[in-house]
Amino acid sequence: MITITLKDGSKLEVEKEISIYEVAKKISEGLARVATCGEVDGKIQDLRHPLEQDCHLVIHTFESDLAGKKAYWHTTSHIMAQAVKRLFPDVKFAIGPAIDEGFYYDFDVEKPFTDEDKAKIEEEMKKIIKENIAIERFSLPKEKALELMKDQPYKVELIEDLPEGEEISFYRQGDFTDLCAGPHLMETGKIKIVKILSSSGAYWRGSEKNKMLQRIYAISFPKASQLEEYLAKLEEARQRDHRKIGKSLDLFMTHELVGSGLPMYLPHGATVRRLLERYIQDKEIRMGYQHVYTPSMASTELYKVSGHWDHYKEDMFPVMKMDSEELVLRPMNCPHHMLIYKNKLHSYRDLPIRIGELAHDFRYEDSGAVCGLERVREMCQNDAHIFVRPDQIKDEVGRVVKLILSVYKDFGFKDYAFRLSLRDKNNKEKYFDDDKMWEKAESQLREILKELGIHFYEAEGEAAFYGPKLDVQLKSAVGHDVTVSTCQLDFLLPERFQLEYVGEDGEKHRPVVIHRAILGTLDRFMAFLIEETKGAFPVWLAPVQVKIMPISDKQVDYCKKIQEQLEDKKIRVELDDRNEKIGYKIREAQLQKIPYMLVIGDKEKESQSISVRSREKGDLGQQSLEEFMKELDSEIGSL
Repeated sequence: MITITLKDGSKLEVEKEISIYEVAKKISEGLARVATCGEVDGKIQDLRHPLEQDCHLVIHTFESDLAGKKAYWHTTSHIMAQAVKRLFPDVKFAIGPAIDEGFYYDFDVEKPFTDEDKAKIEEEMKKIIKENIAIERFSLPKEKALELMKDQPYKVELIEDLPEGEEISFYRQGDFTDLCAGPHLMETGKIKIVKILSSSGAYWRGSEKNKMLQRIYAISFPKASQLEEYLAKLEEARQRDHRKIGKSLDLFMTHELVGSGLPMYLPHGATVRRLLERYIQDKEIRMGYQHVYTPSMASTELYKVSGHWDHYKEDMFPVMKMDSEELVLRPMNCPHHMLIYKNKLHSYRDLPIRIGELAHDFRYEDSGAVCGLERVREMCQNDAHIFVRPDQIKDEVGRVVKLILSVYKDFGFKDYAFRLSLRDKNNKEKYFDDDKMWEKAESQLREILKELGIHFYEAEGEAAFYGPKLDVQLKSAVGHDVTVSTCQLDFLLPERFQLEYVGEDGEKHRPVVIHRAILGTLDRFMAFLIEETKGAFPVWLAPVQVKIMPISDKQVDYCKKIQEQLEDKKIRVELDDRNEKIGYKIREAQLQKIPYMLVIGDKEKESQSISVRSREKGDLGQQSLEEFMKELDSEIGSL
């Protein structure tokens, strides 16, 4: 017998070699019916997995967490592959993983899938589910695995990449067998509702050098109501898509002659971005930051000194050779700021020194990965580096957190969580290899967060290459976690750049650097903000705050006087004096998400008043211009 410790801490004595599924049945028949996979001592396992020794066991379901959902979706991806095989016998299979929302499978077929093809595939999937085919797991040595997959070149390539002696597992369901590590459900009938969502081209292994495959995205659920809710969420996401809104509101554009991932801000979008830049710089100045400008390129030697060359060069643009120099577009600003600090000798009394910059950085993103303003090749970072004595770390981290919370209050962000991002100790390539430094930095940042009373969770493998960080995960309007603000503790770069300050004892000491970004990149923050507000920016941030609309040409001169008075008060105002009906003008202004519309007719002209319409509240009636400006000033000044 062996002892199983369950999630709630209770213990269960069971016979050795019992499967996870059988343990679920012992707990309850209901749990066994909905179980999708198990977690044995922290490792996700198939329901068929035999338990050979004492262990901790968590049984996952679709409803319990993402691990449970992924087992469900991974099973459905094999059902989709089997359906495609039945309909397109010559298909070659690539990969079909579960993702955070559903799954996809990449296929090598003669031509792209049509809508009619996808409808047939979905119907065939439903047939396979109805057949309730048993799903079996088996393993083969490498030589036999290659023989089994000899007609599937992509699977052969994957098998050949596996190290000698590693277990090579397969899953079989009727006439379909796939190379797969699992986990999977027990029968195809466990899947209840399926829906194919979309298809697109995708390069094999994500490289443009490889063949373009056809990728089908889909999702599945245990209940029809869950699919309905998901499709409603997708529709909401489509309505909030910042690319769609950005185009309709003339905020930004892209063009193939400029290049992928290089958006251009149009006048309205440039206004919003300028306001964001001024907003955050003003806040930083009030908190003692000194702003600088540094060049958008540097010698490769700078990044070799900083360590970015070894850990980050794959994400940089290619080197440009000029005379005897090798230059590269910079992917980040910290090395430049290290040199600004080093430009003169500092006393312990000078610290903390807070250097800020709205800096343009460049990342070598694949063309298939770029997306509107959210993921770009050139970005503007709200970046800063704080140089502190060790005894100042806690206070400065606290000040950064205070600034973050102040910004989130201004924008009305309420749904967010703090994440302590740690390194993966086993990944020696991604993270600088200095265990002592990492242990010191991680433990110190963890203790600071506890002392500051900040509730946080930990995530391994999310740190920067040089140190741990505090990331703020904002929940978007469509339910996605988005990293916006970050605060990173760095003992490495001060060492590599040999930074110093003269201490109270007259000796030279090494400062610590806090890397921090509040708005993150201006581009991504704008994308997030557009989707949060659906383009209906708060009044202080709206590119046009007031639209003046005369009913006829007879009121235009009076409207121009109103415009001048508003502009004198620094209000962003436009006059719509086109020869159009007033109803058309109002509808268009509403579509442009203008906060306030002033409708001017003969009555308003005669009484020297205005009729006000609000984006949020509709018709507010007639009032004096002075009264309106006072209320508007109060609303803008309430930030």
